[in-house]
Amino acid sequence: MARRIFITAAEVSGDQHAAQLIPALKELDPSAVVEGLGGPLMQQAGAIVHHQTVRGAQMGAGGIWRALETWRLARWMGRHYEQNRPDLHICVDSPDMNIHFARLAKRRGVGVLGYVAPQVWAWREHRLRKFRRWFDHLACILPFEEPYFRARGLPATFVGHPLFDQLSPTLVHDAPAGSGSRPPVVGLLAGSRHSEAVSNFGDLLLVARQVRARFPGARFFSPTTADTHEVISTAARGHSDICVERDSFDRLVPRCDLCVVVSGTATLHVAAHGVPMIVIYRVNSAMVRLFGWVMKTDTFALVNLLAQRGVADRRVPRSERHIVPEFVPLIGSAQCVADEAVRLLADPALLADQRRKLADLIARHGQGGASKRVARLALEMIAARPPVT
Repeated sequence: MARRIFITAAEVSGDQHAAQLIPALKELDPSAVVEGLGGPLMQQAGAIVHHQTVRGAQMGAGGIWRALETWRLARWMGRHYEQNRPDLHICVDSPDMNIHFARLAKRRGVGVLGYVAPQVWAWREHRLRKFRRWFDHLACILPFEEPYFRARGLPATFVGHPLFDQLSPTLVHDAPAGSGSRPPVVGLLAGSRHSEAVSNFGDLLLVARQVRARFPGARFFSPTTADTHEVISTAARGHSDICVERDSFDRLVPRCDLCVVVSGTATLHVAAHGVPMIVIYRVNSAMVRLFGWVMKTDTFALVNLLAQRGVADRRVPRSERHIVPEFVPLIGSAQCVADEAVRLLADPALLADQRRKLADLIARHGQGGASKRVARLALEMIAARPPVT
């Protein structure tokens, strides 16, 4: 009997990770039936996608709508599992939504694998109790996560970051030709979610205005996604020096001298291109007052998380532990970001130093193969469990 694997993804990045995982599963077990909830990339990769869940992924107030959607989908999954119970359920990222799906699967005797571990090491560590209860194993994309979760009673395996499955292992570029002798090119990267673009692109426009005033003739690139293109192209209207293009990240970013990036996977993607960056993430001040006390780390940018694990002593200045400037959370004016962008662009030696550090980081952490490792782990989990009856 063919093995059935059910995958749930709720955001653009989760859809991408799942889409890379599906061919790896099919390669190891061509007869496997892969279905689930996700987006167009999962469908293109060969999964039966019963409901589209990727469009509209939001945080903040939009989370109310998301909670209602999760409740509706969980009720549908309960009915679907009665007739088509899978051998394994794989939850890809989006822990706030996937914890509900994991609970449903476990209550029906289905093993649960979490792909992209929840960042409880950064904040809301109390959620560990729920993850221990509803997840059988976590596939971790950051190397320090495996020992962290294992020490707290949750089986975990470091598999690598899936981003590197889709990038060339020799992707790091030299500085753009002519940088330092011509007006700079700056990337304005507002994230992959609509809500992120709405919250952060105004700050990126402020940075652009300040850079433009300091460096006449400066140009700006803003690659977009399906979810962000409309809001960014509308906001950039009237700025003739801002090039807005959809699905053009790998074409535009290598041409930049500096990128201002909304915190997320994009920071690692920019690092893979060897482009210096500043990381930001606009957060409502009320949210920080409400939840700031539970934050356990002073960095959220992936590149800084990977870099500082060897220098964990908080007495060491942030500038020595972080390889890129980080304004997360960003509260109030973004003038501090603009000032930092001008400072870096005015000093080619600072940009060159960051490029060297990013190249070293990617050399140490940029190996591919995450999708194949997760696929092997998934099939091993199925083989180790009693057959579904």
